Order: sequence, then structure tokens, then C-alpha cells
Amino acid sequence: MTDIALSPSAAQRVASIAAKQNRPAILRLSVDGGGCSGFQYKFGFADEPLSDDAIAETDGVQLVVDSVSLDLVRGCMVDYVESLGGAAFRVENPNAASGCGCGTSFAI
Repeated sequence: MTDIALSPSAAQRVASIAAKQNRPAILRLSVDGGGCSGFQYKFGFADEPLSDDAIAETDGVQLVVDSVSLDLVRGCMVDYVESLGGAAFRVENPNAASGCGCGTSFAI
């Protein structure tokens, strides 16, 4: 079992954004303290994985998570969802005991 996963729709979106910005198709997920539920997800692009990163690859696109954040998101799936409310990367985190309405923060 892998520690983290990237859905095909998220991989496609990362590849599209990375191509437009002429960057490697590497999405970094990290967790910061804060948000309305205690922790919040933070997304950004990375130029390369770091030595302590967990790496998941889908369709040539990498999702990387640092070792500290990994403890909070182990087993998660990052998806890309388009809805009437907008489009966003969404983290399906089995470790989260609760989340907020906006879906960007969680509690353990």
C-alpha cells in the first residue's frame, strides 16, 4: 500500500498547469497549523522531490509530501473536483476526525 495517492483527474490538472508554467509536473502537499479545524492543507508546485519526501506517481505526474506532513495525511488521496462552487484540489484524508465546510482544514 502506498502512503499517498493522486487521482487521474488531479494528475491531468497538475500536468496542464505545469505545462503552462513550464515547470515539472510535481505537486507538493503539505500541512500547516491553522485553518478553522486545526490543520490546513497547502498545495504548491515543486521543482524536484526532497530526500525525505514520500512520492506517488500517476500518469507521469508526482505528488510529494514531506515526512512531517505525511504523518497527518498517510493514506490520503488527492483528487481534482469541478463543481458549481468552483474547481479545486481536494484531499480525501482517512486520518481526519473532522473537517470544515470549505474542505481546506481538518482535525485529527
